[in-house]
Amino acid sequence: MGFLDSIKNTFFGPEKLNVANRFETLRKAISGTMSSFYMVKERATGKIFGLKIIDMKKLAEVEIRFKGMKKPAEGEIAVKFEYPYIIKTFEYGTTTKDETYLLMEYLGGGGINTILASTPEKLDGKRLYYLRQGAEAVAFLHGKGYIHRDICPRNFILTEDLKTMKLTDFGLSVPATAQFMQPGNRTGTPNYMAPELVRRKPTSIQLDVFSFGVSAYEIMTGRLPWESGVDGRAALSHDTPAPDITNFRPQIHPVLAKAINQSILPDISQRLKNMDEFLRMISGLKHEDA
Repeated sequence: MGFLDSIKNTFFGPEKLNVANRFETLRKAISGTMSSFYMVKERATGKIFGLKIIDMKKLAEVEIRFKGMKKPAEGEIAVKFEYPYIIKTFEYGTTTKDETYLLMEYLGGGGINTILASTPEKLDGKRLYYLRQGAEAVAFLHGKGYIHRDICPRNFILTEDLKTMKLTDFGLSVPATAQFMQPGNRTGTPNYMAPELVRRKPTSIQLDVFSFGVSAYEIMTGRLPWESGVDGRAALSHDTPAPDITNFRPQIHPVLAKAINQSILPDISQRLKNMDEFLRMISGLKHEDA
């Protein structure tokens, strides 16, 4: 946003985005639980972006759970992050159709969930490499005072050259403050939910540690620690210990296995406290150790 735009916004409010006038839609890249994501080309510059359009009805269903709490909007959170392993959000606002949008960098490598389902061989020799990047992204987010609340393979995207994995989707993210960690708000992706969230207990950044651990388990083995499902009932089993990851990947380095296993312990007093602990545990490992 330029100086003249900022002056105009100060006096007249932000101008609404006319998507068709500014962008050519190249393709609809993905549909999420609360949004649609498009690959677009800016007509004036020819630059490629990712354009996220929020489903306003679904957004309202989430936001009502935070009524009176002044929860920051997804765009407000996302534009704060400048980090190599977090997708860059350039701007956010409202379209001429009164939809909320985020304009982001576009990565062409696909989501980890899609790769696990279709071409898992792309991860060969790089699994630890990607896990370290993902852990650093979540640790950075926590350092900025936020909980992601929806860590899962779908929200880790690869660059087209497959050299970098980046974290995305802050639609459920909240400040890591007392009022947002009270029991009762059960949002997230069921297969990756921590048991304290499922059971509506007080929460913390350990929600993300757990979800990251489940994601890491799946990236390493191609399967989830517990039986999968499509609704909240799938997460009810998460308060029972998961099978040791070595059961499904015997060749995994013992240190990495321990870090992942301790990330998904149901008892938060025994679970890793934060992503920095995970990173310290794996700091001495090489990519081929996975």
